Amino acid sequence: MRHLAGRIRPYAWGSRSAIASLQGRPVPSEGPEAELWLGAHPGDPATVDGVSLADIIAAEPARVLGGEVVARFGPRLPYLMKVLAAAAPLSLQAHPDAEQAREGHAAGHPSYVDAYHKPEMLVAVSDFEVLCGFRDPAASVAVLSTLDTEALKPALSALGAGDLRPAMAELMGLPAAVVTEAAAAPDAPELVRRLAAAYPGDPGVLVALLLNHVTLAPGQAIWMPAGNLHAYLEGTGVEIMAASDNVLRGGLTPKYVDVDELLRVLRFEVLSDPIVRSVPVGTGIVTWPTPAAEFTLYQVRPASGAVELVVTGPRVVLCLAGELTVDDGAGAVELTAGQAAFAPDGPGALSFVGTGEAFVASVPA
Repeated sequence: MRHLAGRIRPYAWGSRSAIASLQGRPVPSEGPEAELWLGAHPGDPATVDGVSLADIIAAEPARVLGGEVVARFGPRLPYLMKVLAAAAPLSLQAHPDAEQAREGHAAGHPSYVDAYHKPEMLVAVSDFEVLCGFRDPAASVAVLSTLDTEALKPALSALGAGDLRPAMAELMGLPAAVVTEAAAAPDAPELVRRLAAAYPGDPGVLVALLLNHVTLAPGQAIWMPAGNLHAYLEGTGVEIMAASDNVLRGGLTPKYVDVDELLRVLRFEVLSDPIVRSVPVGTGIVTWPTPAAEFTLYQVRPASGAVELVVTGPRVVLCLAGELTVDDGAGAVELTAGQAAFAPDGPGALSFVGTGEAFVASVPA
């Protein structure tokens, strides 16, 4: 087991305090720090002793990943763990399924940068405000009706019939002037006013009203399979996903938006409860069940003595608080808050000793 140095992505919406504080660096940071990547994704692979984890895997995939993981996913780490720190809203977005990703990438579509799908889950570390999944259309009608804008009537009619797709298409096609007028209505929700201030005239300001708007408490999670429309608004969390960077954006962004492709991949299904709650799997250990084939995420909090987590295959460990000694049976590392480690495939359990909190990413058996 070896220390793993992650890579920080400086997107404009990032926090200048969350990741720096976690790692014990001066606050505020020099610029926004949005994501800490802990994996082998070619876009920004983490390093072990200064060597890219992607290169380490490429040199000996069977030894590092294990034969079963290579057989299932090829010679690549199938997941990517991140610390995500949002100080401003991210884009409304969704991710394709595996077939859509393969076809879109093969066709050279600009939104498909690789041939893989990207189901993902985020676990809140702080209170985390998020939009996730379509809510009951009747709830959206109740809020959109207060805006009293003639141009919204076709969308309201579709929502009244319970038909989310045409409602979404209508809202995405609204001119900027109509969005601005609606956001300025006397009874406009605080969310609409806030999003409109950040993205004036962006149709995503009103599309947001079609989605569940929740604030996760620390330890709660959201699961975003293919076709789930979502946007992170503010907070810090640990994110785990299949190792892909395919994103189809639908607004609240200056980046490329392809409305037709987004509408094609979205799943227009009501998500009645977007929150995923943790399940205990041992003393001081919880997980969040998902159907993902590429990853499982655990939270480990040793109370006293040693705690063992039985997971084989390639494992990434992130210490979120305190001080922990982590041993994979082949060697131990000392971790403090903000530090991470990588354990290659091996037969032994991970042993944790100390007082602190860690997140562990692994491949389901």
